[in-house]
Amino acid sequence: MLSTLAALLETLSKPIIWAKPGSVIPKGMAVIIWCEGTFGAVEYQLHFDGLLSTFERPTPPGITNKVKFAIRLMTRHSAGQYRCFYREGELWSEPSDPLDLVVTGMYDTPTLSVHPGSKVIPGENVTFHCHLETGTSTFFLLKEGRLSSPQRRNGKFQAEFPMGPVTTAHSGTYRCFGSYNDFMWSFPSKTVVLLVTGDVGDTNLVPTGQPSSDAWEPSLFTTEVVGFQEGRAIWDHRADTLLRVGLIFLVLVALVCLLAEDWLRGKTTEETANGASNQECRVRFRTQRALDKGRRDAVAIGKAEL
Repeated sequence: MLSTLAALLETLSKPIIWAKPGSVIPKGMAVIIWCEGTFGAVEYQLHFDGLLSTFERPTPPGITNKVKFAIRLMTRHSAGQYRCFYREGELWSEPSDPLDLVVTGMYDTPTLSVHPGSKVIPGENVTFHCHLETGTSTFFLLKEGRLSSPQRRNGKFQAEFPMGPVTTAHSGTYRCFGSYNDFMWSFPSKTVVLLVTGDVGDTNLVPTGQPSSDAWEPSLFTTEVVGFQEGRAIWDHRADTLLRVGLIFLVLVALVCLLAEDWLRGKTTEETANGASNQECRVRFRTQRALDKGRRDAVAIGKAEL
């Protein structure tokens, strides 16, 4: 029981990993990968596609609970899946959740359209069409500001992304990408704005204006993806911590119950022993009294005969 408690107390929770400005980065731009552990961490490691990539040691230890790993130039060689670890003393943490880092601008630019049109009413069905003239194998559709993963469809020259029945929540600005690799995407398409006209009470969900240009702002897409990943990672981190606290509490309760049981058992044994000892003393006392009385009676009889 004590060994189980010690093992639980020595288990380190997994760190949180995220990227800034985001996890979908144009080729040639810089990105920073953050790893957050604890203030007791003395070393952080970043693993790329399952292998150690680099490490950082806070100097001096204890002044921060996170470190950053800079990628100064995003290329196809730096696109992939990242995880991080941290160490306290000789004990290593669990790996973080995976961070998928995507590089864009690797293939030609696709075109994006929406049917039956960019202005619809609630309840209609719409379909986005992403087309790449030179061909590809996979297409991705992203919505600006949406905290969710991109939609994915397979296709050689074109892919369809059906939606519906739509609500005002579907209103927004969309782009698509083509890809032969999950981590290497094409240039982004031009934006397509979907406007779902609804009741007055829903107007806060409708975009107020068109994008100022077709120039792609990476933060518009990267923030939405990393926001979802970072938020989910924080929630997972808290849930993991709560689970560990709950397990430790249960172990402590079980340990207290065992100690209480041992104490009660010992107390019962002691009381039984004390009872037996007292009984033995009483028997001896009564026996001694009987012997003394017998001696006195014998002396009295002897004197009477004289």
